[in-house]
Amino acid sequence: MIAPNRRYHITTFGCQMNKADSERMAGILEDMGFEWSEDPNEASLLLYNTCTIRDNAEQKVYSYLGRQAKRKQEQADLTIVVAGCVAQQEGETLLRRVPEIDLVMGPQHANRLEELLEQVFDGNQVVATEPIQIVEDITKPRRDSTVTAWVNVIYGCNERCTYCVVPNVRGVEQSRTPEAIKAEMVELGKQGYKEITLLGQNIDAYGRDLPGTTPEGRHLHTLTDLLYYVHDVPGVDRLRFATSHPRYFTERLIRACAELPKVCEHFHIPFQSGDNEVLKRMSRGYTHEKYRRIIDKIRQLMPDASISADAIVGFPGETEAQFENTLKLVADIGFDHLNTAAYSPRPGTPAALWDAQLSEEVKSDRLQRLNHLVATTAQARSQRYLGRVEEVLVEDQNPKNPQQVMGRTRGNRLTFFDGDIIQLKGQLVTVKITEVRAFSLTGEPIEARQLVVG
Repeated sequence: MIAPNRRYHITTFGCQMNKADSERMAGILEDMGFEWSEDPNEASLLLYNTCTIRDNAEQKVYSYLGRQAKRKQEQADLTIVVAGCVAQQEGETLLRRVPEIDLVMGPQHANRLEELLEQVFDGNQVVATEPIQIVEDITKPRRDSTVTAWVNVIYGCNERCTYCVVPNVRGVEQSRTPEAIKAEMVELGKQGYKEITLLGQNIDAYGRDLPGTTPEGRHLHTLTDLLYYVHDVPGVDRLRFATSHPRYFTERLIRACAELPKVCEHFHIPFQSGDNEVLKRMSRGYTHEKYRRIIDKIRQLMPDASISADAIVGFPGETEAQFENTLKLVADIGFDHLNTAAYSPRPGTPAALWDAQLSEEVKSDRLQRLNHLVATTAQARSQRYLGRVEEVLVEDQNPKNPQQVMGRTRGNRLTFFDGDIIQLKGQLVTVKITEVRAFSLTGEPIEARQLVVG
């Protein structure tokens, strides 16, 4: 039995993997006859796809839940679903804390949403957090964009970084077959999607769990092999992938990216700390020297490539000198973009139990100093675009200026220029860059005249 008012709303917290999961779950709900509601208060089914990477993301979920739990006390047919990483981590504890929740489901269960909801509509309160073999993606996602799309290639993570909760909540690595990935991409190409981002929590691990090796003992399926295999999917102009791990990032992969024309010149490779001792305590499995060698090789083979990364400050026991090694690495490399965070102790991780926790004041001070440096280096990196002609894939209207459209360069720089979104959405436009900022660009379309005439 399905609730009579079939409107749903999904709120997504966290990473690209969560966004991809939300799109798949939206696809399942629409197959079940639900319609999207922009306003959560008008929906009869609310789904919170949660993130537990930092404490504040978790607290935000509880504040949203509190509001809707009150609403449910007056509106009995409201269905509340908590999915994602907080759901996996907290399990039944969530039900004790917020008894109004109907379904708690971990990320591995995203493709089982219909089956789990049927149990809810039969009057059960359901918790699905047990490890399972992930069901293949058979539902068509309700994608947020008509131009760019995510395609999951590997779920889970086998790494055991001492600060990270992901392996606990997303389970062990499970790669999809190359055939299943390509079939999904072919379908996206037919639907008019121009850019696809291949996703994995640790994408460089792709294929290690699939059967088969070459006579030399190399895995038959690696991310590099996958890029060659899917490169020529018709209709798709651009390929990206994320997130990479320095421990497994190979020269062979860099050479493939340099060789394959559709693979964009943009790499997202988190380094987390610029200090070897901190990296060791984090169990990252590489040194800052190895990280620098990877970046050197990328810049040798693809001099203009954009590099983005993630960094954590204030890890337990981090000294001022060790933090300065992170600043040095950031200054030396000059990232195009850097996601920064102060260390946040997560339940069930080794580092959360260590004695040498730093004060919030120290963490906040270091984060501020790092962010200041990031803005300075990103501004310097942006200068190379001034006056250049860049290929921009138009994704949307500029929400702050309806006269402008926005899209991304191959190097993943957000770029704005004058144009009509109805005419240009999904088009690759050559744009002369006239203004640069630390994280975005403005330009003039070179094809504007012929576009107007056409």
